[in-house]
Amino acid sequence: MLKKILSISGRPGLYKLVSYGKNMLLVEGLTDKHRFPVHSRERVMSLGDISIFTTADDIPLTKLFENVSKKYDNKAIDASSYTTPEKLHEFMSGVLEEWDQERVHNSDIKKVISWYNLLIGAGITDFTANEEEENAPEEEKKD
Repeated sequence: MLKKILSISGRPGLYKLVSYGKNMLLVEGLTDKHRFPVHSRERVMSLGDISIFTTADDIPLTKLFENVSKKYDNKAIDASSYTTPEKLHEFMSGVLEEWDQERVHNSDIKKVISWYNLLIGAGITDFTANEEEENAPEEEKKD
């Protein structure tokens, strides 16, 4: 599911991939449902392709969201509780013990909390990575 959820550099929030063409994507905002084109020159990242630094191997963001979801029982997190570096580190340690404290910045943790809340608000609560979904052939390109 997170393969079709996108983060667009310079734009707040998260977006759902609706369709794609030759040099652009058609996306829809998760919160406002507003659709608009995103051109190939813009930097777009799929949440399914993002991973978190750990002291061992990096783990996919989906695994981190699964841990957060279990801890917070699929409910939104009160982001105002995590404003200090100490609280952010406490949050991260509570959901992922082996996270790399030198390479994961406070802004990254804030983004994880924000993205998690946006996903929960949009009704996306299944963060498991389905192998069938990832290995399924992509739908045909639309112009």
